[in-house]
Amino acid sequence: MIKRKNILKIAIDSPAAAGAGTLAKAISKHYKLFFLDTGKIYRFVAYLKLRFPKKFNQKFVRQKIKNLKTKDLENIILLTDEVGTEASVISKIKNIRKLVYTFQINLAYNPPKKFKGSCLDGRDITYNIVPDANFKFFITANVKTRAKRRYNELKSLNKEISYKEVLKSVKKRDKSDFNRKISPLKKTKDSVLINTTNLSKRACFLKIKKIIDRKLNT
Repeated sequence: MIKRKNILKIAIDSPAAAGAGTLAKAISKHYKLFFLDTGKIYRFVAYLKLRFPKKFNQKFVRQKIKNLKTKDLENIILLTDEVGTEASVISKIKNIRKLVYTFQINLAYNPPKKFKGSCLDGRDITYNIVPDANFKFFITANVKTRAKRRYNELKSLNKEISYKEVLKSVKKRDKSDFNRKISPLKKTKDSVLINTTNLSKRACFLKIKKIIDRKLNT
């Protein structure tokens, strides 16, 4: 694979609903980077499994990923709790990870030319997808705060679900993400920890911007 030279690469890992996606979007927009929420790719595959159970196989998934456009990942269906839970299961399948890995790597190192680089967020970005990233962050928040955020997000989409159900789901996903054998969620030693529990979106963005600007301007 040919890699674009002299591009800015930012890698972000985080547990579910920690606010990483929102931050990554803001960072990408500010620094003119291509943004990819890698978790949504697994959600997309999970959606395919739930929507087309009889057709679901490696060949089917490969073709769908090959034709996948990043705008397809904005579908609100992908935000449902059912899809999220299935995505956590899907991400453990070695063959699925290999297909998604290829898609992620290509966009990380070969973003569209109109962008100055890439910013990816997910579960194993800092050590598996973009280990040579210029900046690495681990975004987190306490589990109750994360569950509340996801609950509010789902309610805004008119989803009938209780906070208790969402909290249970987030805890289940944490257990799966942190303990899976293949590419588990973990904070690397060279990742900067950002706890968003008591910080506003703006405060989190400014904190990360300060870290990036300090290095870029030296």
